[in-house]
Amino acid sequence: MMSAQTLKRAAASLALSAALTLPMAAQAREAAPTAFDPVAHERVVQVSEQLRCLVCQNQSIAESNAELAVDLRNQVIEQVKAGKTNKEIIDYMVERYGDFVLYRPPFKSTTYILWIGPIALFLIGLGAFYVNLRRRKRVVASEAKPLTADEQALAADLLGEKKE
Repeated sequence: MMSAQTLKRAAASLALSAALTLPMAAQAREAAPTAFDPVAHERVVQVSEQLRCLVCQNQSIAESNAELAVDLRNQVIEQVKAGKTNKEIIDYMVERYGDFVLYRPPFKSTTYILWIGPIALFLIGLGAFYVNLRRRKRVVASEAKPLTADEQALAADLLGEKKE
């Protein structure tokens, strides 16, 4: 059984292969070699999986079929062909589109809220829950009155307890 990650990689590889071979086939009149260097292809997939589709926002550019994602994939392909390293390609994309294009933005002053925000919200919620429980406990304790003898007898009768 294939994992979801394996299926995503296979789909991304197919999409990238199609993106690479279609322009070559459209330009050539004879059968041209369509094989892309496997190492370069793997680099394109790795870089594409690290970059967020700016249209879809919940998919990488390797998974997305949005027009902008296709353009970004083509930019990655061209930069890989130009011999740039993965870091240079990612730095170029961040320079052009900002940290939002990364799935894992760096921890710095402009992105700290992305990293600390969920923890802070959880702690605030936990604190509010604790304060609410203590307040309820005080309210219940202040309103609680002991049962009178008649109320105790009625409760015992309703519960089927017999005094003997």
